[in-house]
Amino acid sequence: MNGVQLELLTSQEFVAAAFTAAIIPLGACESHGDHMPMGTDGLSAHALAVRIAEQLEHTVVLPANYLGMSGHYRHQPMALSLSADTQTRVIADVLESLHHWGIHRVLLLNGHDGNIPPIEIAARNTKIAHPEMSIATMDWWVVTNQRIPAGTFDVWEGWGHAGEAETSLGIALFPDLMQMEHARGQVPTTDPSVREFWLFEELTSYGASGAPSHATVAKGEAIVNTVVDYMVPYMRRFEDHGLSYNPQDEPPVQS
Repeated sequence: MNGVQLELLTSQEFVAAAFTAAIIPLGACESHGDHMPMGTDGLSAHALAVRIAEQLEHTVVLPANYLGMSGHYRHQPMALSLSADTQTRVIADVLESLHHWGIHRVLLLNGHDGNIPPIEIAARNTKIAHPEMSIATMDWWVVTNQRIPAGTFDVWEGWGHAGEAETSLGIALFPDLMQMEHARGQVPTTDPSVREFWLFEELTSYGASGAPSHATVAKGEAIVNTVVDYMVPYMRRFEDHGLSYNPQDEPPVQS
């Protein structure tokens, strides 16, 4: 069989593999500064998805979606953006297709912040329509922030669009597409406890925020290992029996 990537499989190989789960990599096409490709979000999400699925038995990886909701990044060339409504429909249609073909366990592996609201709406609507489905979503940077050792990053805890963490991930996953001699970013003042709705031009004069020049291969490999090491056990349970919460009555109050 030609690996775990759906677009590389024949129909016969797909049927023979008896996949029970799928990973949908979601990205965008927008400026990531002068040092990273515009398709960074999809490239990263897809590469991480493949590395996870290669350690599993019955999980297929769908082609990356390189179009996201990117209107807030449009001040630098060149952002291609779907509306939030369109992106929601795209995700919902893909979930419906998977349901039709008997794949009821789906992880949406997201690489772009603008996709978060459409993922939420599409996943919840699909779950209501098809209660038998198990649907989960994961933003790679959330797992990274929660589990990578403190002190891994030098500036702003690695935050930023094409910043220290994302640039490190690019160096590790697609080094031939990186142009680090052009790396530059700016660190804005934001409140991490409040959700603020910005246009990217308010955060940086460039196509990148954070400190991309501080990126290294070692930091990128640490991100990859952190995400893969966490998600492989999760997906093994997922492809075996889906989500199971086993609710129990609350324990009695101790007197």
